Amino acid sequence: MSSEGFITPQGQLTAKGKLSIVVIVVLGALIFLSTFFFKSIPAGHVGVATLFGDVEETEYQPGLQFPVNPLLSWTEYDVRDKEHKEVASVPSRDQLTTEIDVSVVYRVMPDRAAMMKSTIGTPQNALDTHIIPKLRSLVREQGKTVDKAEEFFQAETQERLTRDIQSRLIDYLEPKGIEVQAVLLRDFRLPKAILANVELKKQAEQKIEQAAAELEQAKVNAQTQVEQAKAAREAAEQEAEKRKLLADAQAYEITAINDAIAQNPAYIQLEALKALQEMSKDEAAKLYFMNSDSPMPLPLMNLGEPLMQSSAGNAQAGR
Repeated sequence: MSSEGFITPQGQLTAKGKLSIVVIVVLGALIFLSTFFFKSIPAGHVGVATLFGDVEETEYQPGLQFPVNPLLSWTEYDVRDKEHKEVASVPSRDQLTTEIDVSVVYRVMPDRAAMMKSTIGTPQNALDTHIIPKLRSLVREQGKTVDKAEEFFQAETQERLTRDIQSRLIDYLEPKGIEVQAVLLRDFRLPKAILANVELKKQAEQKIEQAAAELEQAKVNAQTQVEQAKAAREAAEQEAEKRKLLADAQAYEITAINDAIAQNPAYIQLEALKALQEMSKDEAAKLYFMNSDSPMPLPLMNLGEPLMQSSAGNAQAGR
């Protein structure tokens, strides 16, 4: 026997070799037959079968289909979401042309794939024949409803255009087996003259906003100054009232002193004595006694006369 164990020294196949050949033949036959009787539809697709040009009405769902007629021809339709982008030149009523970037999100309806095969063809045929031309036509048609090109920048204009284009595109494509999920207006490029005017208008609006802000700040500053002036006036009034009270107090004190002097002539001498007593407590203080005949005698030198006169007057009154 050989090292592989399939052939004897006499050149005959062993039982093991015969079995291996049978297995290989069976597998080959199954693979060969599967190409005729099995059909695998990938995920996200549906299959449409055609027999001698006649389209079957039933779509085949993703997965392994068995058994199938080996004479069928197959077309697979991708039913996943797709996006088509378009750049359209759109004239407005003012005869100015604006470039708009628009895109449509769509997909082939799984239960309409057989119908699409019969009437339109492949999804690419549907895109070239129906989606692109209709989208361009609707965008230009809706652009004519805009009075001025700069209105394309207004949110309400964009919302209206999106809503109208999507609604009319759905009405047109749905009977053809195409589901429109969204229409997106991505960008607007206005003519250069309009862009310059828009920029000037924007600058003017910014200046107006800045002037309004400055005016508001001036109002705030003026109000602050008024409040400060009011506070200063109130403070001045309080200070004047305080000074008036102090002046009244001082005047009252002077009046009281004058009344005391008038009622008691010795009052000044008594006050002078108090002052000398306070001075005597300071060792560094010096006292100078002046003659009583001096024009400005020290009050202490004259203390005796008023006191003596007061005593004499009291004595005479006692008599």
